[in-house]
Amino acid sequence: MALELRNRDRERKLIKKIDETIARIDANEYGYCDSCGVEIGLKRLEARPTATLSIEAQERRERREKQYGDRDDRYR
Repeated sequence: MALELRNRDRERKLIKKIDETIARIDANEYGYCDSCGVEIGLKRLEARPTATLSIEAQERRERREKQYGDRDDRYR
């Protein structure tokens, strides 16, 4: 039962990210980093179409998260 709930939660979060990505496409904001505004690389977008951070911004966020235990779910 717990596994099923976890799977449903993951699916719900993914659907939300997909909806947000479609909205970004409609607003002509797709492909640009939320943090610094630079273009997100094509390879990153191919690997993760719902990415909202450039690789550099994502790495900074992960370092901060690891260092301070700070987790920001906006980018997950």
